[in-house]
Amino acid sequence: MSNNNKTPAIRFKGFTDTWEQRELRTAATFSKGSGYSKNDLKENGTPIILYGRLYTKYETVISEVDTFVDVQPNSVYSTGHEVIVPASGETAEDISRASFVAKSGILLGGDLNIIVPDDYINPVFLALTISNGNQQKELSKRAQGKSVVHIHNSDLENVVLLYPKYEEQEKIGEYFSKLDTLITLHQRKLEKVIFAFISL
Repeated sequence: MSNNNKTPAIRFKGFTDTWEQRELRTAATFSKGSGYSKNDLKENGTPIILYGRLYTKYETVISEVDTFVDVQPNSVYSTGHEVIVPASGETAEDISRASFVAKSGILLGGDLNIIVPDDYINPVFLALTISNGNQQKELSKRAQGKSVVHIHNSDLENVVLLYPKYEEQEKIGEYFSKLDTLITLHQRKLEKVIFAFISL
């Protein structure tokens, strides 16, 4: 970044405006997921995201879910605009991990912080911002606990968000989402090769 750390050194062609800065509390609303644990999972039912799967399964954008439960009272459903951040994790470094839920009607389990950004913040861009760079480091410092660490919406509200115009946010989100997909494809190919090798 340059110009008081508000203009990145690398830009997509055609974008030159200075980035804006504000605390996330002024650019989003916050809530929590509800209920459910691994013991509630079924082979069929209503799709659900549990916080632990953000570490093992999902990328920056979640459009398909492969875990299911029977619906309980007072459940929280996605609307297709949420960014979710696990409220618990094993290490402070790993806990600041965000994903955009791109589909409505998915249950959001307990121990998930839910952020709905205002219209001028692209949710994919927001998920990338929380998961990387200075924001990720700051959240890691705020994570509390020893054997299990926790992060709360009150911590997320204090994230200092640097953001460009919406069109540039979209470009950034698309670029890194494609990169996510490419990395996952290569990981799956590698896993197949390893499996074939150890099966000999």
